[in-house]
Amino acid sequence: MSLITDEVRALLGTTKVYTAPEELGGAAGRYFGLAIGDNNPLYSDPEYARSQGLQGVTAPLTLVCETNQYANLPIAADGYAGHVWEIEIPGTRKVRGGNWYTFHRRIRPEDVITATWEITDLAEKKTSTGADMLVVTSAATYTNQHGEELAENKETIIFVQSGVAK
Repeated sequence: MSLITDEVRALLGTTKVYTAPEELGGAAGRYFGLAIGDNNPLYSDPEYARSQGLQGVTAPLTLVCETNQYANLPIAADGYAGHVWEIEIPGTRKVRGGNWYTFHRRIRPEDVITATWEITDLAEKKTSTGADMLVVTSAATYTNQHGEELAENKETIIFVQSGVAK
């Protein structure tokens, strides 16, 4: 059974772009730091941040990858609030395969972020029990209003055929 149908194959190269409606702002970094339990004064104390060679406060690096904060996307049926490809393959279950990040520079409160996502690869594989899998790889580039690259995010989503026993 092939999970890469013509409809899925047509998604290869599909791009979605999300641009924030405003600057990130200093409060976002401070609140995100608090939410993840990181009380680093780089996120809340401008004087301390300047003493560390920054122009002012910054944000935890992964905040830039939380696309829903500026894309205003609806919450998905599974409760996920963020970018999704809305790929549904009957007879499979969806598993997040992981993310790999590269950060180019710290995020500043004045940054207006744009996330550009693209489906970069589709691969069929088999599980150890013989079930078909489709691995969808996508990549995002995060830039600011000046076109400066802030971060990259490579993500895999895996669709595993249901009901296959060894």
